[in-house]
Amino acid sequence: QVQLVESGGGLVQPGGSLRLSCVASGSGFSIVDMGWYRQAPGKQRELVATITNDGSTNYADSVKGRFAISRDNAANTVSLQMNKLKPEDAAVYYCYADWRYYTGTVRYGAWGQGTQVSVSS
Repeated sequence: QVQLVESGGGLVQPGGSLRLSCVASGSGFSIVDMGWYRQAPGKQRELVATITNDGSTNYADSVKGRFAISRDNAANTVSLQMNKLKPEDAAVYYCYADWRYYTGTVRYGAWGQGTQVSVSS
């Protein structure tokens, strides 16, 4: 079983920056893909950015050029640098990991508990 814990959310003014981090813990596992999703009140959870274990990235159109996802495979962490934040970026941000046991091929998904990002003047 993999547990994910996010950190780094908070309140920022429009145009400001925040950095979210997520660490995966457990034993005997290997992370395949990691990513960030967000959910605003009254809306569905949506993809923000993903990164594969070889570093390939994918971004939602709404955050391209402003957000950057990165990961440290040795530390089982993923980060999201968010720049030029807009009010519409306000949401609960969730870390996601696609993982498997070292000895297996079946893949599982894990979610963090979420961290609030608020963008307001």
